[in-house]
Amino acid sequence: MSWFHPEPLLLPDMLALNAQQRASQPAVTVGDTTLDWGSFGRECARFASAVHNAGLTPGDRVGVVMNNALDTLIAVFGSIYGGYVVVPINVSVADDALATMLSDSGARAVICNGEHTARVHALRARLAITLWVATEPHEGWELFSQWLSAANMDHAPARVSPSDYCNIIYSSGTTGLPKGIVHDHRCRSAWAYDMAVALRYHPGARTLCSLGLYSNISWVAMLSTVLAGGSLIVMPAFDVAACLALIAEQRITHTTMVPVQLQRILAHPAFDAAAVASLQSLMCCGSPLAPATKQQVVDAFGGAFLELYGLTEGLVSVLQPEDMATKIRSVGRPSPGQHIVILDNDDNACPPGVSGEIVGRGPLQMAGYHQRDDANQDATWVDAEGVRWLRTGDIGMFDEAGYLYLVDRKKDMIISGGQNIYPADIEAVLIEQPEIDEVAVIGVASERWGETPIAVVVGDVADEQALMSTVNSRLGKQQRIAAVRCVDALPRNPNGKVLKRELRTRFSDVTL
Repeated sequence: MSWFHPEPLLLPDMLALNAQQRASQPAVTVGDTTLDWGSFGRECARFASAVHNAGLTPGDRVGVVMNNALDTLIAVFGSIYGGYVVVPINVSVADDALATMLSDSGARAVICNGEHTARVHALRARLAITLWVATEPHEGWELFSQWLSAANMDHAPARVSPSDYCNIIYSSGTTGLPKGIVHDHRCRSAWAYDMAVALRYHPGARTLCSLGLYSNISWVAMLSTVLAGGSLIVMPAFDVAACLALIAEQRITHTTMVPVQLQRILAHPAFDAAAVASLQSLMCCGSPLAPATKQQVVDAFGGAFLELYGLTEGLVSVLQPEDMATKIRSVGRPSPGQHIVILDNDDNACPPGVSGEIVGRGPLQMAGYHQRDDANQDATWVDAEGVRWLRTGDIGMFDEAGYLYLVDRKKDMIISGGQNIYPADIEAVLIEQPEIDEVAVIGVASERWGETPIAVVVGDVADEQALMSTVNSRLGKQQRIAAVRCVDALPRNPNGKVLKRELRTRFSDVTL
């Protein structure tokens, strides 16, 4: 007898096998609606068939501009099932950024719900999209329910290649060109396998998704659950009381959160450790937890808590529950299959105890930034053997036992509520204001978001509130500045570069 050894199972076949082998087991729950794997698989097949009927071919891009809903899950996984490249858009970005992302991705179809239909419709002239689908009636758009019901539910899963694109996830942006992070099917399969192992997923997993389904943090949870054949429970929007009630009612076993969510949960009067005792894996990522806060989470959730450090671009370390007592200040060890080294300023490997830039490689690594050779070059280090590594822009160090510690962020990115905010995007809007001569945007402490952007400006600003209102009207919700601080001059080095570290030190006592 001969044996066929295929590539690792890819996502279209994972979905099809779950629909066949776990047909009567719950797959997705949103609100009062639950679909079993058989029904969810048929809806994914129907979506893929409907896109095919509209004249698209596998490899074409499908933009998804949707709040969390059952239809969002069908659009995301139906695109993957059909071999289409799903482009999930952060719905909080400004309209210009939204148009840029859809245009840059080459999206030929867009699926919208809620107020986002009108937003995208207003941008229609700027987009080369041929298929327009909305979950509510809108002139010139297909109605999702009718469009879907006319399609074939027996559509076969796509025969994708491991190197075919699976998704493009964009960094948030306001001006210029946001970076589209491309994952191919081999990479996304690896995310499913590796994260399911690291975060302890199993067929009985009942996974709560409380963040937007466009976030890679949500994708970690979703892909791990799909691989394991568990069940996804999706919140339309995060609310502390509703989240706690859902964990108890649905006997949630797995979830992924950002620090600000955990802080709100611990501070809520309804929090009861006994009510969340069903949790087996509570993963936190997005920004580092302060050791004191981390200890509070350990005390509240016990052996369920794991901390993950990683990038959507593809690098992950995990601090496991067993290591919390002795290594709580670290972000753990590289996840299985990951190689991480620390480089000094001359790109030489640093020994334990010496800090430098974190670089890594492994099966989770992105295919690259979409159509951004410049960004790909900046994010790449090639070692002496010609192997390409991903530069993170973060500063860290290893201890003698191989545990990774974050020291600082080399780049000036702000992480607010678990979302990446790029100061240059905000600065580009601010500098257009006639009263501003110079500007630097930095992150300061926020009780609500963990970190929030403020503008440090040089100029003749007569009304700071009016300036904030004008600027924030052009920014995405998560990018909006929380304060303006006027200074006589910005600190700069001899080459003229603004020294943001000095600004962060100067305003380190500010909490908003």
